[in-house]
Amino acid sequence: MRACLFALTLWSTPAFAETFHIRIDLGADHVTATLEDNPTTRDLMSLLPLDLPAKDFMHFEKIAYLPRDLTTEGAPDSHTPVAGEIAYFAPWGNLAMFHADWNPSPGLVYMGRFDGPLDPLRIKGEMTVRVSRIDQSG
Repeated sequence: MRACLFALTLWSTPAFAETFHIRIDLGADHVTATLEDNPTTRDLMSLLPLDLPAKDFMHFEKIAYLPRDLTTEGAPDSHTPVAGEIAYFAPWGNLAMFHADWNPSPGLVYMGRFDGPLDPLRIKGEMTVRVSRIDQSG
């Protein structure tokens, strides 16, 4: 009986929620990210792969405008980003890739976190980035 209860508890934990994995190529460098399963992320995944113009925004993020708006169904009204997060900024329709912390941002929808070093996001200047799905089916 105890083993059965333990198995039921594990199955219902968030650790078993679906996640999505993407790769973002920035010139000769790249970063990978693990995204949460939410309507905004699913909408982004339906568009991949994408080649997008990207640029620095102030001193804390790189942004890339998407070809169309993503859904924000069920998303909180605001998010306070920290370094290493990837999000969707609904008012402008862009991906936001944070390499530094920033202030609360109305319309910012958290999507996930980068898996490793953020150095490629700190490369200054405009560039084309390729956002693609990483197949985790093994």
